[in-house]
Amino acid sequence: MESTPANELLHEFSEEMRELLNANAVEDAKLVQKGLMLYRQGMVQHVTIGDKTVTAVVQDVTPVKVELDLDFMALSECSCPTEGLCRHQLAVFFSAYSKVGSVSDWVTSFREPIREQKAVAGWGMQTAKDLIKANGVLKPDYSRWVHSFEVSFDTLLASKKYTSPYVVPELFGIYERRIHASAPVEQEWRLLYELVGIVVSFRKLAALSERLGHDEDTVKRAYLHLFHNLMDDAEDLAVKIGVQSLPFAFDEFIEKLKTDALELLTCASGLEYERIYLYRLLWVHFFKKKPWREDELLKIQAGLKGLQDWENPLPLMVAGVHVNLLVADDEKALKLIGQFGAAEIAPYMVYWIDYLSGLKAWRRVGPVIELFLQKVKAYLEVLGGYHSCAAFARNALRAVAPYCAEDDRLDLYERALLSMLPYSFGEYEYLLFERGQYDRWGELQAFVGLDFYDLPKDRLKIIEKERPEVLLAMLHQTAQREIDHKNRASYRLAVRHLKKLRTLYKKLKRVDDWQYFLDTLMERTKRLRAFHEECRRSKLIDI
Repeated sequence: MESTPANELLHEFSEEMRELLNANAVEDAKLVQKGLMLYRQGMVQHVTIGDKTVTAVVQDVTPVKVELDLDFMALSECSCPTEGLCRHQLAVFFSAYSKVGSVSDWVTSFREPIREQKAVAGWGMQTAKDLIKANGVLKPDYSRWVHSFEVSFDTLLASKKYTSPYVVPELFGIYERRIHASAPVEQEWRLLYELVGIVVSFRKLAALSERLGHDEDTVKRAYLHLFHNLMDDAEDLAVKIGVQSLPFAFDEFIEKLKTDALELLTCASGLEYERIYLYRLLWVHFFKKKPWREDELLKIQAGLKGLQDWENPLPLMVAGVHVNLLVADDEKALKLIGQFGAAEIAPYMVYWIDYLSGLKAWRRVGPVIELFLQKVKAYLEVLGGYHSCAAFARNALRAVAPYCAEDDRLDLYERALLSMLPYSFGEYEYLLFERGQYDRWGELQAFVGLDFYDLPKDRLKIIEKERPEVLLAMLHQTAQREIDHKNRASYRLAVRHLKKLRTLYKKLKRVDDWQYFLDTLMERTKRLRAFHEECRRSKLIDI
């Protein structure tokens, strides 16, 4: 048959389809069978093969429209409600493939791994699909687990020609389903298998991200959620396993998992926070024995000595702080924290404040908070983006609050609020108002530049009743800001504020002060005719 670009793409597409589907997985086998049935029953109609797409209509229970993207399989679509690959897409694939090859041969080739499985003796010769399937029946073996994860990952994600980051989540989802489906049957081994799988998958995905040249913004938009999901799952698994009495058979696995966990710190240059976070939670919830942690400190020191000049030492240094805190060597941990730049270490300190507070180690957490407050302002300055800064400030205040409440250190909490302004404005405003510190409340409003009429009306009523003088400066500031805009609408707003100001001065029995201010203002703005007209129209001044 004549070779055309579309024919070549169809052949490549068929190979991708064969790699994507696992003949040993019941769901995949059923999917192929259903698609084959629709194709053989003649349900695929109006097939159009373009340069890079195949479109068709499949007459199922209800007709559906299918478009196969021959360049990027993950971008293929079907109008049915099924997410991802569906039987209709398989049916259209078989219909299109029948024009360039034998569908029967493709199906036979797809089913071949089931027969091959019994014949292949060496693990090194087996495919990723066979490797993972065998995990459920053979004796647990750490090296085989890791090898199967790596081969499966490389087959599905690392051997593709694509560079689009938006294809990664779907391919990674297929990879995850494959390894979950092949986990050991025994519950205790299954949990450990899945935890090992998360560490290996995280490391492989981080390295792939770097190899593909995806920058931080690209990862954040396309698949940062994959790393966060892995971290959440790892924490759940580590807690579940960590509360059990670990069998002796786990010892060899744990030793190797500790090595793989340490590699998280050096496996890539990006995703620094996420890599460190996963490492830390493993050592908090899973690697709990003191000898393990003391041995880990030696490995961290050796790792730092072995770094090349161009390699970033921060992840290993943060790990050193973390493990020193776990072995309760706070003096050394605090000394190490002091070696960091403020902006480098501050984001990692919130975790330790939370950790020590969770232990109710109040004597230990105080110095960490003190050191954090010295560094947080510099971090917020480089973090950038109001929403990011506000979210960080909220988390930090939530972490600091238990210690301040336990030790009755309201002064320390207020220092925290001050150091994180303006991002802590909401919490600080609430604190001052509840404590009846209306003078300082007013100063805070002036500091952040809020207009008088932007303030909550219920609070204004209380302050106007209790301490009306607090509102004077705010009204002066708001009125002047409107006058400075120098347009008719702003002048009207300024007059509105000035009339409220006059009411307050009268209430405070300071009419002379009001008159002096008004005379001075009129003299200073005598060239602003429109403003004076608005003042006369509202009877703020005599006509």
